[in-house]
Amino acid sequence: MLISLIRTLILYFSIIIVFRCMGKRQIGELQPSELILAIMVSDIATVPMESTGKPLLSGIIPIITLMTAEIALSFLSQKSENIRKLLTGSASLIINKGKIDIKELKRLRVNIDDLSEELRMNGYSSISEIEYAILETNGEISIIPKSNVRPICADDLGLDVKQSSLYKNIIKDGKLEQNNLKEIGKDVKWVDDIVASEGTSIKNVFLMSSDGETYFLQRKE
Repeated sequence: MLISLIRTLILYFSIIIVFRCMGKRQIGELQPSELILAIMVSDIATVPMESTGKPLLSGIIPIITLMTAEIALSFLSQKSENIRKLLTGSASLIINKGKIDIKELKRLRVNIDDLSEELRMNGYSSISEIEYAILETNGEISIIPKSNVRPICADDLGLDVKQSSLYKNIIKDGKLEQNNLKEIGKDVKWVDDIVASEGTSIKNVFLMSSDGETYFLQRKE
């Protein structure tokens, strides 16, 4: 049992390394080659995991080979547009200037119910509200609404709006995050002053985040 446990943990961490090398993607955002890799790696890993009589390398070597192949193909696809199209395909315009491209829908085997569902999930109840819809290579549909239904932005109103800043977590569960504090250009004294003004201490703060100008602070229960 100890041998099985160790083999399983080794294969588990090997698979984690493979998926980390693939980058941060959700399952629905995987390209075809990445999805195939995920399926094959999972299948290969189960063989030495279930059978302790087989060498562990019989699972690790194919996994490393697949990872290397995926990294190599990713590199080549960045250098060559033809290889990129071969591996991932290209985006398809399925609504163009408010009109559905029926031939493209048939070619892609997308029915009108699927299209309507995607529109509803994006907050649009009618195709008449859509100017362009693009089926991306990962299967998601990007939607560009008509100008009369798109949300109003600051430019439409002629407003000069300050750009939002990125908040960093300064205190997490009573622990000061020194690296994040440096990134916003502040020091410990600045934190101490804010915490003191809130009538508490760092160890009693559940979360404090800030962009260097404004902050959010919540105490522990």
